[in-house]
Amino acid sequence: MKANLRSRLFSSITIAGVFFFIASSILTSEPYLLMLTAAQLLFVPLMLQLLLETKRKHIIFNWIAMLSIFLLQVVPSSTGQMVLAFIYMILTFFVACYGLKRFFQRGFTNWAEISIDIGMMYLFVGGLWFFAYIAGFDTGFSPLITWLTAIHFHYSAFLLPISLGFFGRLHDSTWYRLIVPIILAGPILVAIGISISPLLEFISVLLYIFAIYTLIVLTYRTRFLSHLQTILIRLSFSALGITILFSLLYATNNSFGLWFVSIDFMLKFHGLFNCLIFGMLGVLGWVLVPPKTKQDVWNFPVSQIRGALKGAGKQHPGLVDELSDFVDIKTLPKTIVHFYENTDQYRLFASVKWATWFKPFAFCYKLISIKLQQLNLPISSKRTEMTYKIRAVDQMLDGRENPRAWIRQVKEDTVFVAIYSQHKTEGRAYMNIALPLPYSSMVGILQLDAIDGALILSSEGESDSGIYLAAGKALFKLPLSEHFLINETIAGILTAHHKMRIFGIPFLHIDYTINQK
Repeated sequence: MKANLRSRLFSSITIAGVFFFIASSILTSEPYLLMLTAAQLLFVPLMLQLLLETKRKHIIFNWIAMLSIFLLQVVPSSTGQMVLAFIYMILTFFVACYGLKRFFQRGFTNWAEISIDIGMMYLFVGGLWFFAYIAGFDTGFSPLITWLTAIHFHYSAFLLPISLGFFGRLHDSTWYRLIVPIILAGPILVAIGISISPLLEFISVLLYIFAIYTLIVLTYRTRFLSHLQTILIRLSFSALGITILFSLLYATNNSFGLWFVSIDFMLKFHGLFNCLIFGMLGVLGWVLVPPKTKQDVWNFPVSQIRGALKGAGKQHPGLVDELSDFVDIKTLPKTIVHFYENTDQYRLFASVKWATWFKPFAFCYKLISIKLQQLNLPISSKRTEMTYKIRAVDQMLDGRENPRAWIRQVKEDTVFVAIYSQHKTEGRAYMNIALPLPYSSMVGILQLDAIDGALILSSEGESDSGIYLAAGKALFKLPLSEHFLINETIAGILTAHHKMRIFGIPFLHIDYTINQK
């Protein structure tokens, strides 16, 4: 702990930030402006040191950006100030790019890391508003409101999501996963409310209060990495519980004309609390013992085939060689086992049902899918036979073990081209399915389980399970999930129910009937 504290607090970046902040404090004509200066020179650089590998070029770039913030106190010309603010804005842009890169390397998984990604991206918005304030651009608001928006995106939209992400590395629960999206959406919703509708602002603040107070409760139920860190982080988040009430009073006045709260009052109490208690104590708390990420590194094989399928060879009898590689088949009907190992001996009938809310998107995508001949599902829910063939795929071309393509059609149109393979992680076999797309491939990693005489295939299982997009060397987890339930309803006849969700919301349901030829 002492080593971490020493390396961060006495790094060249931190020492330079402290020096420039003290100098700025002496020179500034308006003390309240120091709340943003503290974030720019102290809090943001310290948090970035916990997230980025500090290299020589990063140190130099940080020095230049911090020097620019300091020089704003002494450079009199408006052109010079614009240049200095632009330099700082460039720093926030590169931070946002790094956050975006982190997100695309992982995708929609692990709310703690997503919170950190979004926080880094939000910083650029703060940089833009700061530049607009210094440059004197007409934003539609007074200069003070423009400055307040800049400080809002440094504290509520950068420091809070980063702190929330670090906390998520120590604590994971259903409540945590519920409040993270609310807190991440908060800065945008509040900003929209201020711009468009005071009532929306009031509702946004209420949601924010619910999320903040839930977060405070969670911090008191979480074991931190040191006793001092426990005190600092709990105090930091508890301060938000007080300052958010000032925001509620301010929003209530804007919406209903009650409980007048002035901007001056918000600066003295709301701003000061956020700066000294939430900002300073929170940053120090995480600097003491930065929690390590729990994000797993995906090492499973991914198909190298992109675009149209090439290398399909001789006919293959089944989707798998041995279903027993994936699941204990003793409890399964023999027909299910036979279907997967001898798929070409069965007929397949499907009824596609799109969720009502998703149908406009399905119609639009149909214009694309009919040209791609991939993921080209019918719009109609009419029961239709899908004909198909299973072909071996060149293993050298695909890069996975023993791949074979299941090519399904409705009349003359190709509906799916899915290349089946398998892999093992920690002794468990997963079905590894690739659907080639232009310059990319959609990858479904399914976990198989036998429960009550039925076979379940799900992307919401353990370890590697999920739906991903592979492009180049990047593997991006999509906010999609799928679930298959396969039963033998009558001897020799199978039914399969395929459900898909996006962000947890159902949008597609396919009912299959499978008969032996």
